[in-house]
Amino acid sequence: MNRVSIPQGIMALFLISLIFLLSGCNEKPQPESFYLEGKTMGTTYHIKFYDEQPQRDVVVLKEEVDAVLHDINQSMSTYIPDSEINTFNRLPANEVMPISADFRAVVTESIRLGESTKTLDVTMGPLIDLWGFGPNKKPTKRPSDAALAKMLANIGVDKLTLTEQGLAKTVDGLELTFSATAKGYGIDKVAQLLESHNISNYMVEIGGELRISGVKPNNQDWKIAIEQPDAQPGEREVHRVLAPGTNGIATSGDYRIFYEMEGETYSHLIDPVTGMPSRHDLVSVTVLHPSAMTADGLATALTVMGMKKAQAYAQKHDLPVYLIGKSDEGLITYSSPAFKPYL
Repeated sequence: MNRVSIPQGIMALFLISLIFLLSGCNEKPQPESFYLEGKTMGTTYHIKFYDEQPQRDVVVLKEEVDAVLHDINQSMSTYIPDSEINTFNRLPANEVMPISADFRAVVTESIRLGESTKTLDVTMGPLIDLWGFGPNKKPTKRPSDAALAKMLANIGVDKLTLTEQGLAKTVDGLELTFSATAKGYGIDKVAQLLESHNISNYMVEIGGELRISGVKPNNQDWKIAIEQPDAQPGEREVHRVLAPGTNGIATSGDYRIFYEMEGETYSHLIDPVTGMPSRHDLVSVTVLHPSAMTADGLATALTVMGMKKAQAYAQKHDLPVYLIGKSDEGLITYSSPAFKPYL
């Protein structure tokens, strides 16, 4: 086994290891397994893949992975002052900024998902800050109705103009944040890199989101687990095991990040339609999609919708979706028709 490192990361979705038994001495040699890990986008990445080229230079491959993720982070991180996204956020209205291919891919899909779901809005950064849900913060008081109304009038993907020349905003102060799509895009780019090296059996994870391809040795499926939302504090329990096939996998929920203020409990997920933190009955959403970026965005959007609207959206768009909600009797679950083959 060739090993760069074995991660001990904590994920909402985590890999279930299988034990492989070899029988017979004349079988085809088993592919080598490889592990890579590193830091990116304020979190960590973990990669596992199986390869029939045991002499592959994994050090060089890791350098290529790090270079891909560095470029994405430099483009889309709001923590880097001169990043592409911060440059756009400082831009005045109606000025067109040329953008990179990576930036264009993420903003294009973010706009599409925003228009389709109405609950994913990559311009919500100022609204999130207004509520006090910025980095390492928590709300101290509820924004006034007037402040919320003014904010809602000045955000929205409809205020972005994407052309061949670049990207512009129609109102001053509009800002982008790709927290719901950038990690997934990074996963997709790493997957493309692996495939360019003829690696087709792999698992890529960044910050809890995944993309899986192919199978393990002996044609064994990759398996993952959905976490139990109501596990005891400090404990992690398996709710359901899945065989997701070749797909991106994302889970979103409000059961870990929330605050109590003035006797009310507020989720960190904000509804861009109302400007209010989500207070629905939906606590966990798992989405499968060929693109990890799309799965990532949809998981956030469906969580904000709530159980009934998320069910309707999944059925309308034939999406593989698994929902966990809360009721007076305890947790309730829903598998969309497109999700059932993966259970």
